[in-house]
Amino acid sequence: MTDPYQVLGVSPNASDEQIKNAYRELARKYHPDNYANNPLADLAQEKMKEINEAYDQIQRQRKQQQSYSSQGGYSRQSYGSAQSGYSQFADIRQLLNANRTSDAEELLEGIPQHRRDAEWYYLRGRVFYVRGWLDQAYSCYARAVQMNPSNSEYQSALNQLMWQRNTGRAAGNGYGDYRNVQYGGCSGCDMCTGLMCADCCCECMGGDLISCC
Repeated sequence: MTDPYQVLGVSPNASDEQIKNAYRELARKYHPDNYANNPLADLAQEKMKEINEAYDQIQRQRKQQQSYSSQGGYSRQSYGSAQSGYSQFADIRQLLNANRTSDAEELLEGIPQHRRDAEWYYLRGRVFYVRGWLDQAYSCYARAVQMNPSNSEYQSALNQLMWQRNTGRAAGNGYGDYRNVQYGGCSGCDMCTGLMCADCCCECMGGDLISCC
């Protein structure tokens, strides 16, 4: 079995922060987007898979060591926000909380398809939400709830976004439609309506819009 520390290029005595930094640097280097239409794309994908597996293995080993040394018999990260069990999701949450959206998105995209569980879709939805892509955020939140319906955090995020959608439609804001965005409190439809009313008034006064103006 390949030494996971060797894969990440760190010492077994490295701190958790050093391991995280090494993982992030390698994830940036071998990110699939860097090898689009490149003959090395397959090799980069395999390398990314190896990096993820090595990082997961190190985190599992260290978590087990912590659990054995703690009186409770389990580590602090065995429950809570990192619900998928992959500690990189906890790192991604920290990045999002620090408004480092691009870094969080980069780590999310580096996670293989077969490991994209409910937590992955929830965090991807948060990235879309921050970027203002609310339709995509809604799809990801809905997928997260579908995969883990008992999670109150996922359900709360979905409910909030559904409320925003319904509120926007009820107000006639055309949720998700850039054509209906208003500037300075006046939309294109408001301008057209105003011109039509002005034209009608001018005709009643015996003239046309141009002469009245």
